[in-house]
Amino acid sequence: MAAADGVSLGNGVARLRASAGGWALSSLIHHGRRVGRGGSGVLLSTALLLPLLTACSSRQDADSAAGALPIGAVIALTGNASVIGQDQRIGLELAEAAFAAGAPALKLRLEDGGSDEGTATNAFRSLIAGEVVALIGPSLSQQAFAVDPIADRAGIPVIGPSNTADGIPEIGPFVARVSAPVSQVAPLSIAAALRLNPKIRRSAVFFAQDDAYSTAESKIFQKALSARNLAPVAVQKTSVSDTDFQNQITDTLRRNPDLIVISALPSDGGNLVRQLRELGFQGTIVAGNGMNSPNLYPICQRFCDGLLIAQAYSPEMATPVNRAFVAAYGKARGGAVPPQFSAQAFAAYQVLAETLRSLQASMPKGSSLTALPRPELRRRLNTALLRGRFETPLGQIRFSPEGEVIQNDFHVARVRMNPDGRSGRFQLLPAGPQAETTPAP
Repeated sequence: MAAADGVSLGNGVARLRASAGGWALSSLIHHGRRVGRGGSGVLLSTALLLPLLTACSSRQDADSAAGALPIGAVIALTGNASVIGQDQRIGLELAEAAFAAGAPALKLRLEDGGSDEGTATNAFRSLIAGEVVALIGPSLSQQAFAVDPIADRAGIPVIGPSNTADGIPEIGPFVARVSAPVSQVAPLSIAAALRLNPKIRRSAVFFAQDDAYSTAESKIFQKALSARNLAPVAVQKTSVSDTDFQNQITDTLRRNPDLIVISALPSDGGNLVRQLRELGFQGTIVAGNGMNSPNLYPICQRFCDGLLIAQAYSPEMATPVNRAFVAAYGKARGGAVPPQFSAQAFAAYQVLAETLRSLQASMPKGSSLTALPRPELRRRLNTALLRGRFETPLGQIRFSPEGEVIQNDFHVARVRMNPDGRSGRFQLLPAGPQAETTPAP
């Protein structure tokens, strides 16, 4: 599934089969042995279908796995972004289970990065001191700008699972991301809104000014709106900690917008959507990537219905890897459908695991990656990672030399709430003409 040094490992693509107990993986792994081309095929194992819901943050857990290479992850398990971190935790744990077999052995070390820069900084430093091979995280772009330079200076590869603000890969040569930049994704939802309602003439914008991602995304949204002669009649600044938006909403609704675009996190964004509807707005609402989580449903409840969100992941993508991932997630979460943040977190772990397996396969017989000095191992990992191609739940991805993800598949979904008003689903809209992306500000 991965390609080291630019060589495609075509035999490493797992195939699904239907079984009486649900989806299972029929891969080139047989009785725990890799039988891919030249022994280099690295595959998703049937362990992907096991629900792995226990925490992996204990240092003692990592130490108990003799010889295992530690992969650190820093995600928001507390604070305003914890609803994102909850999704990411599930994706990481499923990935750890999927890649539990094979060499080298890997161990996930999970740390709470909170929803602020200080907590994420402490978590990064703790994992770096623990000699991790690579890092996944943090959850927020604003945190990434603070902590990624620390890892980059230490020569430790970092994979951003949900850092979509402009400028993340440019932080340094050891920084990459599996989350597509906002400039690629955001304009798609504006185009979809206009296809659904060509009569839209007036727009308004809300964004969380204290969140770097939301601020960057809002700039992209505003440029996309202006390019379609929909310059906002109101631009309202909010905070991720806000719960009452009545003043901003009242001021905005006086200007009679047809379309409102929101860049926020699930908690504050969900409350904003709910209050917009409660105060009488009946037009179209477009939400940004920060609100792309089922954790939004209990917050705005029935008022979530009809919300448009551009997505870098669809659970309906009919690839073997994604079908296996959807099945594993459903088994772990009582039949629930995986959200984008879980899929991206899985992909972040996957690209590291597959690259490490490919590196191990290229080692001389009888030698092991674990014997390499840690700085040398990290350098090799970073070089091979940026040359690889990976079949992930997101579709096929690869990286630019600067660490930017190159992804082909994007989607726009409309939220459809269930009669209980607290659960729902993302309903994919038919693909329309490809929207032009807006250059980064």
